[in-house]
Amino acid sequence: MGWKGTLRAVEAAQRRQQRDAQKRQRELDRRNKELAKLSVIEQARLEVETYENQLEVLLSVHKAQGEAWSWTALAAALPPVSPQKNSYHEFKARQNALVLHPRKREGAETTITQAQNLDELTFQDALKAYADNKTEWEKLNHLALRILAGEHKAFIEALVELSPLGEITDVGSLMHFTVESTKLIGCELKVNGSQAIPSEVKTLTASEKVSVKPMPKARFHEIYQDYICGCMLRVTREVLAMLPVDAVLITASADILDASTGRASEQPVLSAVMTRAIISRMDFDQLNPADAMGNFLHRSNFKATRKAGAFQPITPLMASDLATSSIDEMGFADLITSVQGMRNELKSKMEELNPPEIEPALQANPTL
Repeated sequence: MGWKGTLRAVEAAQRRQQRDAQKRQRELDRRNKELAKLSVIEQARLEVETYENQLEVLLSVHKAQGEAWSWTALAAALPPVSPQKNSYHEFKARQNALVLHPRKREGAETTITQAQNLDELTFQDALKAYADNKTEWEKLNHLALRILAGEHKAFIEALVELSPLGEITDVGSLMHFTVESTKLIGCELKVNGSQAIPSEVKTLTASEKVSVKPMPKARFHEIYQDYICGCMLRVTREVLAMLPVDAVLITASADILDASTGRASEQPVLSAVMTRAIISRMDFDQLNPADAMGNFLHRSNFKATRKAGAFQPITPLMASDLATSSIDEMGFADLITSVQGMRNELKSKMEELNPPEIEPALQANPTL
């Protein structure tokens, strides 16, 4: 498959992965415009259905993911073929002129000239399309080579220009990416969860009227927590599908109300390092986003109380807090070095304690 076919396949997959909930939301929006034509009962049903779908969209944001990019395929893809001018319309006009009766050939030359002009116009259109395709191929080919070479700036360009993360932005999230290394991407995620989540619960009564009640605090905090965790999972999945990195160090921030001042300020509330190895084993259609955080190294302070709210500020994880590599990723030499380092560290700690029975044991068995 050529570069253009690869790009089309990725774009088509991104369009296909739009979730049923989003499609349903568009249908509900269309029906809302026709609300005046509906009966009172139909209006009530539509209002509750729209509300329920809004929650579904919020709580399923983690389920979607764009198609994985193959930068190797894009780097190896051949350039588009330059168009060749042909005389299809001219030949057809001349052929038609040959079979005409001699008395009817007077306008043949004019027809042939028009056909030649049409061939030239077709060729110029093909040249323009070729120039556009070549420019796009050159851009993707160059970007692919830079990404495969581990260029940090190329990683950011791909995330900003090509990643399908518009859905999360639509529901109130902003992102900032940094490249910690060729294996680790950092992301700061601002989530306006408290504004995105409905403050009311809408249900249908037995008489099919809309019942509107304040959302219980416990339910609000549960949705809020799942939504923030779901956004983090979604961003991580998109980054891992887009770039050849092993992990994403992601921190979510939210506006937190200070009860003593009555003012809200943006604070980090959840930080996690999500690895490709773990993400690849997860069933995103079945998992609970908040529970899924237990699979990763993370920091959070969730306190669902009336005064504290859903989250309390934390100190985000930093790249320096992470191990340089996991045992599964180490080569044999690196593994030996790591084991020796742990042995020396353990020996130092044992010497600090210095119980009388430990030192002879170390001398008798130097492999400890």
